[in-house]
Amino acid sequence: MAKKGNRIKITLECTEARPEGRPPSRYITTKNRNNTRARLELKKYNPFLRRHTVHREIR
Repeated sequence: MAKKGNRIKITLECTEARPEGRPPSRYITTKNRNNTRARLELKKYNPFLRRHTVHREIR
């Protein structure tokens, strides 16, 4: 039988774009729900702002 994995797909959205009136950039990645219970927060590139910004997990 196939084993059900603990990795789930999540979406990361830029936190700095909306206050500036720009469209937020989004990235899709995976995380292990057993090891990482809290929401992920990573620095990724936002092409609309042309700089690296903080991206948070949205549900």
